[in-house]
Amino acid sequence: MKRREFTTAWAYALLGGAALTLTECGGPLTPPEGDAVGAVSDNHGHVAVITRAQLLSAAELTLDIRGGADHTHSITLTMAEVLAVRAGQRLLKRSTAGAGHAHTVTFN
Repeated sequence: MKRREFTTAWAYALLGGAALTLTECGGPLTPPEGDAVGAVSDNHGHVAVITRAQLLSAAELTLDIRGGADHTHSITLTMAEVLAVRAGQRLLKRSTAGAGHAHTVTFN
């Protein structure tokens, strides 16, 4: 067996073992198919989207949900909340107030 063949076989064996280990942990193995779009209550042009990249990074984030509205609101999600959305769990978040009102954004 040549060095290159050995290295390739070793990498496949290593990755195969990692996949098996992850499966046994019970966690989701496949990343989300795309962005997570939230439903905005009493909506008048706002848009709440967590991008696929944000879901995969699982870091705390603040979304500006202005969309096509003439004013803005934002929601902040903790790392745990981003992970919950990524796992398909239902999450409700209240937006900041603006123009005399706020909205509830529902993911999943």
